[in-house]
Formats: sequence, C-alpha cells, structure tokens
Amino acid sequence: MEVILLERIEKLGGIGDVVTVKNGFARNFLLPNNKALRANDANRKVFEANRAKIESDNAERRTAAEGRAKDIDGKQVVLIRQASNTGQLYGSVSVRDIVDALAEDGVEGVTKAMVELERPIKSLGLFDVKVKLHPEVAFTVGVNVARSPDEAEMQKQGIDVIAAMFEEEQAAAAALALEPDSEDEIEEGTSPSEAVAEAGEAAADEAGEENEEA
Repeated sequence: MEVILLERIEKLGGIGDVVTVKNGFARNFLLPNNKALRANDANRKVFEANRAKIESDNAERRTAAEGRAKDIDGKQVVLIRQASNTGQLYGSVSVRDIVDALAEDGVEGVTKAMVELERPIKSLGLFDVKVKLHPEVAFTVGVNVARSPDEAEMQKQGIDVIAAMFEEEQAAAAALALEPDSEDEIEEGTSPSEAVAEAGEAAADEAGEENEEA
C-alpha cells in the first residue's frame, strides 16, 4: 500500500514522503495512529493544503521533546531482581518495568511505545536503552539490574558483581583448604603456639624416659 507520511518514520522517510508499506503495517499502525494517509488523489490534496501546519506542529513537538531529553538523557534507573549465582534472572525485565521505573524516578510521559528494547533483559548488569520522545528525538537511559541496592552501587562503579563474588568464593575455598583437616594435627580449641609448646613438652618427657631406662 502507498501512504503519505505525516511524520518521520525511521527507515521509511520524512513528512510528505510517499512510500510503499505492507498492508498490515499501514492498517494496524500507520493509519490508526495518524502517522500516514492513504496515497490517493484526495489525500494528496488534503496533505498539500495542510502541509505548512503539519510541519509547524511537528517542529513544536520536536522542540518540546528536545527540551525534555536534555534533562533525562543519561539518567539511570535501578531495578532489583532475584537472580542465580551466574547472574541469570528468575524472570526478565520488560519495557513496562522500565517505564514504571522511570515514572517512579520522576520521569513522566514516557510510554511503552517510546521505549526501544530489542529483547527482554534476562541477566544482571548495566544496559543502555533507547527512548524516543519524538520521531526525531531519541536519548538513552541506563538500566541497572541488580540483586540489591549495594550490588547496584557496585555495578554503577564499574564492578562486575558476579566476577567479584566468584573471586570471594575462590578465596574462601583456598582458605578452607589450608585449615587442618585432622584432629591429629591440632586439637580443636588449641592455638598454633599452644600446639608447639605441647609438642616440645612431649619430646622432653620422651627423652627423660629414655635416660632413666639407660
């Protein structure tokens, strides 16, 4: 189907361009959302008669969006989620979660349609998500997915929490391996210095017994 675009559509064209799109895309998205008109003679005349106003209205919306984007661009929201020790979430972070987090952080007016998330987030970490307030105005927000506020702060500082946790576990395992694993080495509750002293006393007693026998 041929349509006349009423606003810039990424990968299609700008205001006034006549483009060919799939019928379903036109009927289900472009036409009902007033983003395009069917490209027939009547609509071409209507568009040309109102072109100046359409372009003026678009410019006003773009300017307003640019003003908002300056205050929001680079903002980071934190989402606390349960996850395994490998960093995989028990569930996922969706567009709705991001919109709700932005609203809680005081960013109003962002809808699900404005958030471009190629696929749900399913792991811990920092993610850059594109948000479009206007067809010609986009900005990026950071999404910090962590298991706790402390881990979120670590990730914000550039620390890989999964790697850090793995290193701690390895250090703990190494320390455990160095500990005595037999009661014969050091009796429970005996300090290293006491164990040395006891060993010395035992050796002296044994030497004394040998002298007496001699």
